[in-house]
Amino acid sequence: MRNIGILSVAFAGAFVAPAAWAQSAGPSASQIIQALKPTSHLSATTRGIVPLQPGSTTPSPKLHGTASSPAAMRVSGARSAAPSINLNIDFALGSAQLTPQAITELNRLGHALTNPTLASYKFKLVGHTDTTGAPATNMALSNARAKAVDQYLQSKFNIAPTRLAATGVGEQDLLVPTGPNTPERANRRVQVINLGK
Repeated sequence: MRNIGILSVAFAGAFVAPAAWAQSAGPSASQIIQALKPTSHLSATTRGIVPLQPGSTTPSPKLHGTASSPAAMRVSGARSAAPSINLNIDFALGSAQLTPQAITELNRLGHALTNPTLASYKFKLVGHTDTTGAPATNMALSNARAKAVDQYLQSKFNIAPTRLAATGVGEQDLLVPTGPNTPERANRRVQVINLGK
């Protein structure tokens, strides 16, 4: 009887484990498209310029584009009005070498960027790091990683170089605030921002 109980738990675990794994996977191509497509409140030709309301010093929040989270719209300490998404792209430790997981994520991104919904838009690829290591090293690493993403998308999906702009900001714009030399996976990311047409 005890063996049946153990077998039941093992059998149930076989169904729970794949579900948990699927939840930890990155966004699908269709989710990326939804996050990056301009909203009806944001013209694709404004390049993120949001008009101020009369007598106001800040843009109306209802004019902001969509993103995976409120923090996903942060760029260099300022909120971006342009639609954007953060992707956790895994690289080899301390390098810009793409891992198999990174290639899977970038394939989803490539399919999204070549979809007719987004095919006429330009995008900024912003590399971010956590605070592990020296700030200057992290800045160089984030630049190299953003360029690796750019090069992969150009070579694999034939995306024109004029549609992509790669840059790195190192540890300057943490998604999750941490102290120095603190590893944080959420901060090691590539942000994709729709720049308009």
